[in-house]
Amino acid sequence: MKVLKKLTIIIISFLAFFNAHAAHIIGGEITYVCLGNNQYEFTMKIYRDCASTGALFDSAPGAFTEGSVTVYRDGTVVPHIPTVALAAPVITNIPPDVSNPCLIIPNDVCVEEGIYVFTLTLPTDPNSYHIVYQRCCRNNSINNIIFPGDTGATYTIELTPEAQQTSTGCVNNSPTFNNFPPIIICANEPINFDHSASDSDGDQLVYKFCSPKEGGGTLGTMGDPSLASSPNGVAPNPDTAPPYQNVTFVSGTYGPLNPMGGSPQVSIDATTGLITGVPNTLGQFVVGVCVEEYRNGVLLSVIKRDFQFNVENCEPTVFAQIQNDEVVNGNQFVINSCGNNTITFVDQSFDQAYINSYDWSFDLNNGDTATSSTQNTSITFPGLGTYQGQLILNQGSPCDDTATIFVNIYPEINADFTYTYDTCVAGPVNFNNLSTTGAGAITGNLWEYGDGNSGNDVNPNYLYSQPGNIPVTLFVEDMNGCVDDTTQIIEWYPAPPILIIEPSIYKGCIPQNVFFNNLSTPINDSYDIVWDFGDGNTSGEISPTYIYETPGVYDVSLSVTSPIGCTISDFFPNLITVEASPIANFTFTPNPPTNFQPDVEFTDLSIDAVQWFWNFNDTDNSFDQNPMYTFPDTGLQQVTLIVTHPSGCQDTLTQYIDVVPKVAYFLPNAFTPNFDSVNDEFFGKGFFVGMENFNMKIWNRWGEMVFETGDPFEGWNGKKLNTGKDSPQGVYVVVVTYTGPRGGDVELKGFATIAK
Repeated sequence: MKVLKKLTIIIISFLAFFNAHAAHIIGGEITYVCLGNNQYEFTMKIYRDCASTGALFDSAPGAFTEGSVTVYRDGTVVPHIPTVALAAPVITNIPPDVSNPCLIIPNDVCVEEGIYVFTLTLPTDPNSYHIVYQRCCRNNSINNIIFPGDTGATYTIELTPEAQQTSTGCVNNSPTFNNFPPIIICANEPINFDHSASDSDGDQLVYKFCSPKEGGGTLGTMGDPSLASSPNGVAPNPDTAPPYQNVTFVSGTYGPLNPMGGSPQVSIDATTGLITGVPNTLGQFVVGVCVEEYRNGVLLSVIKRDFQFNVENCEPTVFAQIQNDEVVNGNQFVINSCGNNTITFVDQSFDQAYINSYDWSFDLNNGDTATSSTQNTSITFPGLGTYQGQLILNQGSPCDDTATIFVNIYPEINADFTYTYDTCVAGPVNFNNLSTTGAGAITGNLWEYGDGNSGNDVNPNYLYSQPGNIPVTLFVEDMNGCVDDTTQIIEWYPAPPILIIEPSIYKGCIPQNVFFNNLSTPINDSYDIVWDFGDGNTSGEISPTYIYETPGVYDVSLSVTSPIGCTISDFFPNLITVEASPIANFTFTPNPPTNFQPDVEFTDLSIDAVQWFWNFNDTDNSFDQNPMYTFPDTGLQQVTLIVTHPSGCQDTLTQYIDVVPKVAYFLPNAFTPNFDSVNDEFFGKGFFVGMENFNMKIWNRWGEMVFETGDPFEGWNGKKLNTGKDSPQGVYVVVVTYTGPRGGDVELKGFATIAK
């Protein structure tokens, strides 16, 4: 099986990068071509994430910033060379070129290239020219530098004096890179990326990792075009002068010559430009690649590509797999067939969307080979034995995969058995194992008896506890691991060998409720059951409940007939004894009692009673036949009478007696308010317990209210409202209202006569 497989990305950090920090500038480079007469054509390529609505290329339609390029000579702007205002770039999508050629790139992962081309006339000068473009900012999720979200980028190329010195005004063309870096690199897989460049002049090229440069700032934002010309803006105008600060790598882990780590460490070959190594840390990494151009040992120029590499988890999505009996070493599939020479191979490979072809081949061990190109196939093998074959997916593609297949054709195995049992006697079932195999001997037997139990005996005897149509399955296995099974339905309906019953009570009082628990086995609802309770009544239930209404001693019989006609019966003489019971009853007077008449006389009306037990509110008791009891409180009172028959049987009656609370209130008809301490006040008399909402009002003959009170114990002293002048002799109208103990409203009217 080839190592390369079609892969897919486990999108964790990568999608977070494209969603949370999308559309940032992720790299760039500048090259030049000498046109003659001191004219140079510069090509600047800038790369950005394209799967979002974030920052656009400078000077692109809809962008907030106009891009510019500044020319410096030894750190000073050249006076006669103005800042270059960049025209709109030519924008193209970069086709994915990844470290693993079988990687499947998600649709929202992409890179755009913006190409700016401009021409400059640069007179020959003993100093270098620096062509500079700066931009903010890098992705905040970059792993190998400090504060990546606040770190911009500088893309620059130096036109050295050696590259300028010639009678024609220029002598050199810079190298240009041959390939675009991979968008995604698979973690823990080798990198073999050709990062070489070509030079039209045939100069010597030397490759190395170098530090990317800082540049641009965070002062300006994509939504604030007024800050675009600031030196600290998104795209400074003009750009700042050299020298430029290196980006700050995470100390101790990464550096300019070790930008990604890895085992072995990711490195670049100085002669070929081949980047190799095995990265083992997921994330995003800023990498600088410098190409030094030498002629006759003299350095003419250095081109630098600043680019963001993305290391992600990759997993195979094309994997050859078939339906099998066993898997060996991960990709060797074993299929065993017992007695069948024609095998149908079922493909279970994945991911089906990326599988283009299926190639099956099997060595038939006779000089012939069976082949097929369908997804699923059937092959007929010539006889018993072991055969080897394979399934190749996408044969000839770098993203193929192969499954090795071993087919074992074994002799046939057949499971079979018979059984016998006594149909009318509940004994064990005798099983006779008749299974056979061409392998020579049965090595394993498993019986599933159909009631949840199983066993491994060759010829077992098994006793069931419940009758029925019972499915019994026999599984057998031979020395080749071949298995077979068979199932038979056993109609097991014998009669119980003995009838066992257990009444819930043997002796009781009428009416006596008896539960007859039938413990006989085997038995179920398909059996014909006949109970005779000894009083002329019967039942067909397995375990019935019956109520005896008449005293006596009763014989009980039971008959059971199985569905196949086997019958057993039994007679249980004098099984149930039922004694006579009294009937409890009583009356009482007065009815109802009140708080004024709480003494109650009880009269026993019970039948066939010789003993009496009275209980009053679970607090007081009496053994008298006709007791007298005084209730201490009003309301419902529980009275229970338990009477006993000469047989010892008892009966109980409980009644709830309502002791009614009452209020007594009486009005006098005259009083003499002469302060002689005799009949000086007018007020009612009686029993006031339980009275609520009391009110008494008194009016004179002119309809004027002269007294009112809510206290039944407060009287009228003859003065107006008990504080004013004395009222004259005469007759006054009195109205009294109150609420009784159980909520009834009472109104009394009368007259109060003042006599002196």
